[in-house]
Amino acid sequence: MASTSDIRKGLCIRYNNDIYKIIEFLHVKPGKGPAFVRTKLKSVSSGKVLDNTFSGGSKIEDVRVETRSYQFLYAEGETYHFMNTDDYNQITLQESSLDAPDLLKEGEVVTILFNTEDSMPLSVDMPASVILEVTYAEPGVKGNTATNATKPAKVETGATVNVPLFINEGDKIKIDTEKGAYMERVKE
Repeated sequence: MASTSDIRKGLCIRYNNDIYKIIEFLHVKPGKGPAFVRTKLKSVSSGKVLDNTFSGGSKIEDVRVETRSYQFLYAEGETYHFMNTDDYNQITLQESSLDAPDLLKEGEVVTILFNTEDSMPLSVDMPASVILEVTYAEPGVKGNTATNATKPAKVETGATVNVPLFINEGDKIKIDTEKGAYMERVKE
């Protein structure tokens, strides 16, 4: 058993007869009344996200997890295939267990959380950022640079990302996987 002071991003807990992963949290200490923790929980079985508030000091049931490195092999419809980088065993996961499946490139190494009780995969943690090549981008309009103007660009995985006007087809860009946002252009 853990308490609300142990809440952190990525912690897996048992709540309402399901296992949830904490994706956001905020400790709140109002001037009047007891402290509490606002959380955003994502169900690892269904992918549903719900907001919940835990009162300060209340007990939560944490789930013991272990992490393993897996390499993404390929996607087949809603099913994604991964290979363990240590023993080469392969597993398949549904698209709902991935946070950003549209940014996942073949060969990318991800971290998969497993429940230690039954060795079931709980969730897939993407790297903080990925480098992808732009396959399609409209040409930038000259003179439209007074403000931080952006345009949509399609990357090699099929995802669409808003990028600055100077990005062209063939450029490699770094993308934040948590927000799905452009970070910078990568020079080679």
